[in-house]
Amino acid sequence: MSEPSNDRISESVDTSTRFTNQRQRSTKLILLAARLMFMALVLATPALVVGSVKSEFPATLVVGLTLASGALGLIVVVIDSMSPNKQLASIFGIYLGICLGLIGAYAIGTLLDTIVAAWSLQDTAQIYLNLTKVSIGLILCYIAVSVVMTTKDDFRLVIPYVEFSKQNRGVRPMLLDTSAIIDGRILDLAQSGAIDAPFVVLQAVIDELQRLADSGDKGKRARGRRGLDMIARMQGAPRIDLTIEDLGFEGSNVDRGLVEVAKRNAYRVVTTDAALAKVAEIAGVPAVNINSLAGSLRAQLLPGDRIEVELTKPGEVASQGVGYLADGTMVVVEGGAPHIGASVHAVVTNTLTTNAGRMVFARHDPGDPPPVGSAESMASQATGQPKFRSDAPHRGGDGTDSRGSGRNPRRG
Repeated sequence: MSEPSNDRISESVDTSTRFTNQRQRSTKLILLAARLMFMALVLATPALVVGSVKSEFPATLVVGLTLASGALGLIVVVIDSMSPNKQLASIFGIYLGICLGLIGAYAIGTLLDTIVAAWSLQDTAQIYLNLTKVSIGLILCYIAVSVVMTTKDDFRLVIPYVEFSKQNRGVRPMLLDTSAIIDGRILDLAQSGAIDAPFVVLQAVIDELQRLADSGDKGKRARGRRGLDMIARMQGAPRIDLTIEDLGFEGSNVDRGLVEVAKRNAYRVVTTDAALAKVAEIAGVPAVNINSLAGSLRAQLLPGDRIEVELTKPGEVASQGVGYLADGTMVVVEGGAPHIGASVHAVVTNTLTTNAGRMVFARHDPGDPPPVGSAESMASQATGQPKFRSDAPHRGGDGTDSRGSGRNPRRG
């Protein structure tokens, strides 16, 4: 790989890393300011409340209330800092569950008060009644939160608190997998205008490519550098809209994280891994397999079509010859064994599509020979001659000519 390419890769990685670090630093500063303001208000609230009351309170009580309020605020800040990756849907789900639990507890408490008043129970039963109300409230809050959190995905249309995803207008962005970036064909498709959707690359994918580029294995190192080079080229292409996002996901499995992020943000996954495409489809995420896309773009051959193919090797049957079209499709020509090493005309008899690709079966059909002296005739004669001639002179090591197997000078 050339030095300018390496410089471009390093510059791209440094830019994305610098942008991510700057955004994380600004977020931490905002959170720090908010926490300091929260602690200041928590510490000042007891003194303000006591000062608003006309009655006099001892200073020890004010100090005690301030310390208790500060300790409570500190506990809240510590819990908040220990859970940096929060999800709005989960937080709102917990809040809604607590509200539903409190409403149920209030309804049951009102019913219990009515029963106690109707039966004219003694006042000593009031303590047990209050304890029962508190216990019922706690139990209902817990059950409501548990039910809401475990069934939020099943009641997506009934419960509006579940869906808090970013709405994408227009074409849905494409989330690039590591294999799709290393493959490189997505760059050609985007530059050709066949795909005009915006592309998204996760920071975790760039980190994985960087680990491959720093690997001790030569093959992995080449794949990692190629992937980073592709990202740099896509960033520099004027017709490609590529953004690098640092979206968190659970666990360290990048493939599973891609599906999770795509489902949460309404992205489409682009990959060359058939297994990842199947997993995405099972999870309800649209997946674009570049290999399947390339296979569908191949020219369709029907029985009766005439093709021209250069036979390169014999087939499984003695009379067959095997060649390949420009798109890599394998062609098995019946009766083509005598013409191995030359281009022949054939008529398609059948096509077979397998997991490895498409195979075309044809039979040799020279057809009407082209007119003598035409460009097609001369090209056929030039390419159809054997590479070796049995009657060509061969100069031996002693300087004498000998008749034997010699190379045809017209075939170079």
